[in-house]
Amino acid sequence: MKKIRCAIYTRKSSEEGLEQDFNSLHAQREACAAYVLSQASEGWSALPEIYDDGGISGGTLERPALTQLLDDIAAGRIDIVVVYKVDRLTRSLLDFSKLVEAFDKAGVSFVSITQSFNTTTSMGRLTLNMLLSFAQFEREVTAERIRDKIAASKARGMWMGGTPPLGYRPDGRSLAIVDEDAALIRDIFARYLELGSVRLLYNALMADGIAVPERAASTGRSMGGGAFTRGQLYKILTNPIYIGEIHHQGRSYKGLHSAIIDRAMWDAVQAQLGENLQGERSPGQIKSPSLLAGLIVDEAGEPLVATHACKGKVRYRYYVTRALQHEPDAESTTGMRIPAREIEAAVIERMADGLDDPLALLANAGIAPLADELRATIIRAEKLARAVRIKEFMAVRKLLIQVRATPREVGIDLSTAALAKALHLDLPDGARSAVTLVSPVRLTRTGRAVRLVHTNGKTAGESTPDAGLIKLLLKAREWWSHIASGEIDIATLAKQEGVNDSWMSRVIRLNFLAPSITDAILNGTQPVTLTAARLRSDDFPIEWERQLETLAG
Repeated sequence: MKKIRCAIYTRKSSEEGLEQDFNSLHAQREACAAYVLSQASEGWSALPEIYDDGGISGGTLERPALTQLLDDIAAGRIDIVVVYKVDRLTRSLLDFSKLVEAFDKAGVSFVSITQSFNTTTSMGRLTLNMLLSFAQFEREVTAERIRDKIAASKARGMWMGGTPPLGYRPDGRSLAIVDEDAALIRDIFARYLELGSVRLLYNALMADGIAVPERAASTGRSMGGGAFTRGQLYKILTNPIYIGEIHHQGRSYKGLHSAIIDRAMWDAVQAQLGENLQGERSPGQIKSPSLLAGLIVDEAGEPLVATHACKGKVRYRYYVTRALQHEPDAESTTGMRIPAREIEAAVIERMADGLDDPLALLANAGIAPLADELRATIIRAEKLARAVRIKEFMAVRKLLIQVRATPREVGIDLSTAALAKALHLDLPDGARSAVTLVSPVRLTRTGRAVRLVHTNGKTAGESTPDAGLIKLLLKAREWWSHIASGEIDIATLAKQEGVNDSWMSRVIRLNFLAPSITDAILNGTQPVTLTAARLRSDDFPIEWERQLETLAG
């Protein structure tokens, strides 16, 4: 029979009577020992260790014997904790739930001998769960009271503790201005308005050697002393504490403290931050970052702006002429709206192809690696090409200077310096500043949108099969199987399907497409001119060679 180790815990709140030879602690222990002995047939055995807390309240867990008990439980020396009454262990439901959590973690049961409370039985566990439910209720009610008190205090403009913002120090339930630090805060706001971006503000503070002032937290811990980070600067510029306000859960209240920044400067800074928000976002935080944002221009050198549109849950990205960004529904024949995925794919494909032949690329840039550098250069170029092909954001952006989208081709300017650095090569004096690659894709207009099409007629970056075309092919196969079996004629089948028999005939002809065209549709690599309407048209040829000629034309 397995031996079950039982630890007996006793406690008495007052010290009165503890000096007696037989006191309350002894009585509790004897009663518990007798109960353990009554369970000897179940393998129970009392441990010799004495866990007695005399003269200590049950309202705290800071008790020597209880601490030792918990240490022994954690060490795996105890199977069951036995007490005379539950309140001997603790008088707090919150503390009781903490103790039971520690017991459960170690696989230890709990028994109260005078209250039929025994977690080794199903009834005992039910009782425990009820008590823990009340403990959870107590915690939630307490938390609600705290939240309500904080909300009411902040509505009155009080400072509710924590580390005060730079420029202030705690002053009871308010904040007092620290003049030297407040002057720095005003300087930061003024510099931001002058420079226009957090990045430039950060660079200016670094250049001037301005660091975060050293302060002591309420805990005594030293803070500051280092350089400002861009995150710290952004937090300062958006903290409403500096205009004398307290914010809580989206609402603003007038604080008891004095403002460091006046309202006019605050409003100007927030307006500037709002304009710069898109530029300040990290590409890693955006689900579909625009790879060519700020780098792509049209034939006239006018920037194309990264934008997007949503249809349901699907997000479509574009690079558009600035006029179309502000008036997306404008009927413009000169404006350009290029699908981002297509032109990014064309640029990536051409950049990677160029890196596949690094010696030719470097020769165009005016860089000639030494003989002993060739092997390492080729290996690094292969690694860089892989990074470009998977659209590693920084790898692409570091190489690119500009992308020019023209009606005939896409020009791609790469930084010679960045290329040399990536390949660990020295940049000679006679090297060009940029090397240009050309992607042989042309622009073709479909409505207001512009598509990029390769010289072979395939859409740039297109690899997703067209569900509509595939559905049309499947319908053609289904109808032809009925007709070919002789079980029904076209007129009857068309009537059953609710379509015109002439339209059905044109769809059935798709069973006789050239195999290469069918494969292209299934792979999503068909020419952009191959649409469902084109396939169903009366003039679409039946001969395979003419089909291919028609689509290539």
